[in-house]
This record gives sequence, structure tokens and C-alpha cells, in this order.
Amino acid sequence: MTTVLVTGATGRVGRHVVQGLLDAGVSVRALVRDPSQAGLPPDVELAAGDLYDPASVERAATGTDAAFLLWPSFSAEGAEQTVSALTRQVSRVVYLSSLNVSDEDPAASGVWGEVEVLLAGADWTFLRPGGFMANTLEWADELRLGDVVRMPSPGAGRSLIHERDIAAVAVLALLDDKHVGQKYSLTGPEVLTQSEQVAALSHAIGKPVRVEEQTPDEARQVMLAQGADPSFIDGALAYWHSLIDSPEPVTTTVESLLNRPPLTFRTWAAEHANTFRPSQRFE
Repeated sequence: MTTVLVTGATGRVGRHVVQGLLDAGVSVRALVRDPSQAGLPPDVELAAGDLYDPASVERAATGTDAAFLLWPSFSAEGAEQTVSALTRQVSRVVYLSSLNVSDEDPAASGVWGEVEVLLAGADWTFLRPGGFMANTLEWADELRLGDVVRMPSPGAGRSLIHERDIAAVAVLALLDDKHVGQKYSLTGPEVLTQSEQVAALSHAIGKPVRVEEQTPDEARQVMLAQGADPSFIDGALAYWHSLIDSPEPVTTTVESLLNRPPLTFRTWAAEHANTFRPSQRFE
């Protein structure tokens, strides 16, 4: 392995994938919309382009040996052309999918499963993480500006995963062909309810915080105002409610692959505490 193309290289997982590959001595080419704003290490080769532009994806992939792929939309529209362009240049693809994909019928599992189906002819590895710890950044404004976090289903139990753990598994899979054809279900080390996540953030910033439960209608209105698709909102609200009685699973995949325990939410909260403190802007 000499050069790896990283898509989503400026994102929460992609930045760590880039650094992990560089640490392993591998050359990295990053597909970015605006190279002048990428903010990546200087030894990363920047390729201007967009995942929704198959021609730019194919140009960026030319001459590389493998690719880290994510699809940045809740719709698979356009993914077939992008995947086809990518796999004309590289056959080895590590794809960031989702824990919710079903092996029985991946195409019916939403956009992540649809893209998995499109990669059937490649030498793929599917990373299927649960929710990211970074998803809790949606509470940053409330924590900075007050002492109440409002949410639906505060008792929903989630096994959130640290983005660095996802990236570490991605790097491992990109650098060793023994991971070809594997589907890795990735979670954090424990289940925490959403209320417990807020409590961990409260401890990290040294500020008392309480949780207020939103009704489904209240939560729906907030999400609509944020521009979320109505069908996504209904699915998300139903899913969170289901996690009250049936929490997300905890897998041992991260520990077995990395030979260390997964990073905890408390570790993530301590690392990102400044983002939630009153003097900080949300980033």
C-alpha cells in the first residue's frame, strides 16, 4: 500500500483516518471541496472535487491503491455513479456504513445498505458503527448558554463510539488485506442513556445541567426547523423511543481488532469539554 484516497477527509472520522495513515507511513490523497480551507497536514495531497461529482472522484482515485469511502447524504441518489467511478480506479474500498444495516436485506436498510450493495464487485470492508460520540455536539449551544438540555427519549440507551476508534479500525482495514470481505459492527464499550451522556458532559465542564424531555411533536418541530427530512425525523424519533426498553448492543469488535478497550464517552467528553463551556463558540 503506497497511496490511499480518503473521502470525507475533513470530517470527524476522516481527519483521524488521514493522521493514522500518515503515522503508518502511507501517502494520503484527500478529496476536498476547497483545498484552501481543508486544514489538513501539509504532507497530504489535496484533490479538489466532490463526492456528488463522479468525474472528480475518478480523477482523485487515479493512481491510488485503496480508498476510504463515506457517503454524505441520507439519500443514495447519485451514489451508483460515484461508486462506479471510484471502483474503476481502485478495487480496495473501506466503506463507513452503519450498525443498522441488515445482512438479510441490506438494500432495505437505508442509504448505508444501498451503498454496500453498490460495492458488491469491489474488495470491500464494511465498517458498521453505531452512533458517534460527536453526535452529542448538537447539545453544545444549550450547554453553553444555559443549564437545561431538552430532548426526546432521554432514557434511550446508546452505545456511542469515539470517532478515533472508527478511524483506527479503518486504517487497520486499509493496510491489511485480511480484512477484505469483513463486516465490522463497531460500538463503544458501554450503554449510556442520553441523560447519562448529559451527566458526563456536565461533569466534564464542571457545571450542573438537567434534562427536560420533549414530546415527539416538540422534537419534530425543532428538527423540521433545522431542515431535517420528515421521513428521517419520524424514523429517528421511533428509533430513540425503542432504545428505552431495548438499548443498543455493545460489541467487542474494537477491542479484538485494536487489542485495547474502546474509548469511553467520559474520555470523549473530557477531550471536547471546551466546546461545551460558556466562553466557547460551537464548532
